[in-house]
Amino acid sequence: MSQTKIKWTALLVAVTFFMENLDATIITTALPALAQSFHATAIDLNVGISAYLLAVAIFIPMSGWMADRFGARTIFVSAIAVFTAASVLCGLSQNLNHFIFARVLQGIGGAMMVPVGRLVVIRSTPKQQLVQAIAYITWPGLVAPILGPPIGGFIVTHFSWPWIFYLNIPLGILGIFASFSLIENLKNLEIGKFDFIGFILLASACASVMYGMEHIGQDPEHFQNYLMLAAVGVAFFIAAVLYMQRQEKPLLRFDAMRQQTFASSVLGGSVFRVAISAIPFLLPLMFQLTFGLSAFQAGLLVLSVFVGNLAVKPLTTAIMRQFGFRRVLFVNGAIGALSIASCALFSPSTPWWLMMVLMFISGVSRSVQFTTYNSMSFADVQPKDKSYATTQFSLFFQISMGMGVALAALLLRGMMHWHGHTQATLQDFHWTFLILAVFSLLAMLDSWRLRHDAGDLVSGYRPS
Repeated sequence: MSQTKIKWTALLVAVTFFMENLDATIITTALPALAQSFHATAIDLNVGISAYLLAVAIFIPMSGWMADRFGARTIFVSAIAVFTAASVLCGLSQNLNHFIFARVLQGIGGAMMVPVGRLVVIRSTPKQQLVQAIAYITWPGLVAPILGPPIGGFIVTHFSWPWIFYLNIPLGILGIFASFSLIENLKNLEIGKFDFIGFILLASACASVMYGMEHIGQDPEHFQNYLMLAAVGVAFFIAAVLYMQRQEKPLLRFDAMRQQTFASSVLGGSVFRVAISAIPFLLPLMFQLTFGLSAFQAGLLVLSVFVGNLAVKPLTTAIMRQFGFRRVLFVNGAIGALSIASCALFSPSTPWWLMMVLMFISGVSRSVQFTTYNSMSFADVQPKDKSYATTQFSLFFQISMGMGVALAALLLRGMMHWHGHTQATLQDFHWTFLILAVFSLLAMLDSWRLRHDAGDLVSGYRPS
C-alpha cells in the first residue's frame, strides 16, 4: 500500500474513532432536553450512556474474529452503516425504550468500527510509518471526550437534540464510500469456529466491570455493590483467559502480551488512561460547584486541554523519533503527573490565564503520552497475533477510559466523607487531584522497566 493510501486510510479510521468517542460523551449536556422529550428524569437518561458503553464493551471481543472470518472491509463498512443507521434512530426516538434500543445498536456498530479499522491500518502499514499512522488515529479519540459536552450544549441551545446524532450521517456516508476504495477485504481462511464459551465469559467480564465502575461514578452511595460487581467481572476475565489458553482456536490468544512493548502499552497505558481521563470530568465539576462558574464558562476553560492536544500533534512523531519510546513515556509521564497535581493549585482567586496555561500543558502531555503508548503497542507484535492484539488493546482502552470517571467520583466521595462534607468543597477536589497524580506515577514504573531500545524500529530513534 502506498504512503498516500496509508495516510488516507488512517484518516478514515480516525473519523470513525472520533464518531465513537464523541457519541460516548456528547449527550451528557443534552440529558435535560432528552428527558423533557421522553417525559422522564435526567437521571433516567443516564441509561442511554450506560447502554452505549456496555454494548461497545460487550461486542469488542468478537470484532477481530468477525474481520478475519468475513473480511475487514465487509465488517468495517457494515459497522459504519449500523452506527450511522442507529444514529438516525436515536434522533427519531419518541420514547426512552426506543432511544435505549438505538443506543445499544449504535454501541454494537462502534464496537466493530474502531478495532477493525485499527487492525486494517496496522496490517497495511510498514513499521517505519506506523508512528505517523497511529498518530492520525489517536488524536480524534483524545479530543472527542473534551469537545463532546460543549458541542452537545451548543447544539441543544441553538438547534434541537436530534442534531447531536444527525451529525454522524454525513460522516458515516463518507466513510462507507471511502472504505471501498481504501480498504482491501482481507480474510483469514484458517480462522476457526466462533468460540461462544470464550465470548460469553469475556463479554460477561467486560459488562460487569464497565457497568460496575460506571455506576460507582453515578451512584457513589452504593459503591460497595458496584465494586463487588466489578470484582466479579475480573473473576470472569481470569476464567476467560484460563479457558481460552486451553483451546486450539480460541476467540482470543494472548501471545502478544509476551512482547514487552505491547504489555506495557496495555498495562501501564491503562493506568495512565484511568488517571488522565478523570480530568475532563473533575475540572468542569470543580469550576461549577466551587468557583460558581456557569457550564459554558467551565467548558471554555477546559477547552485549554483540547488546545494543548491540538498544538502538539504535529510534533509528536518528531518527539518520539528524537528521544525514543522509553524516555518519552518516563519523562512525559512525570510531566503528566505534575499537570494533574497542579490542578490542586486552582482556586477562585487563581488567574484564568494561569489555569489555562497549566491545562494547556496537561493537554500537551496527554496527547504525547496517548500517541506514544498507541504507537509502541504494535511495534513487536507478530503478524499472526495482530488481530487478537488489536481486540485486546481496544478492550483495555475502552474499560480504562470508563474507569477514570468512576475512580474520580469514588475518590471525591471518599474525600467528602473523610472531611465530613455533605457537598464537595475545593479541599475535596484538591485532594482528589493529588491522589490521581500519585496513581498516575504507577505507569512510570512500568515505563522504567522497558528496554532502552524498545520499539526503536518503529519510533525511528537512534541513540547517539
